[in-house]
Amino acid sequence: MFVLELTYTAPLDQVDAVLAAHVAWLDEQYAQGVFLASGRKNPRDGGVILAVAQDRARIEAIAATDPFVTAGVCAYRVTEFAATKTAPELDRYRESPS
Repeated sequence: MFVLELTYTAPLDQVDAVLAAHVAWLDEQYAQGVFLASGRKNPRDGGVILAVAQDRARIEAIAATDPFVTAGVCAYRVTEFAATKTAPELDRYRESPS
């Protein structure tokens, strides 16, 4: 499982100019089962995405296609973690502790 932290690197008016494309991209990732949750940070200086994928390389490749990234208005920080305890709705993503 991965936590993707987005940090805006441009003023909000530039972020907002590509927001619709970013939301469409999010919808695609949800449809493919990659993203589990997402939203803006408060204060609004970026966002957070909870995601699942086979490996970090796949998540980094997906993040590189975000319109925020291709427009140069955001940077990603990717944190991988083992979800050893989850809410019942996320049982299928739970990993055994090692």
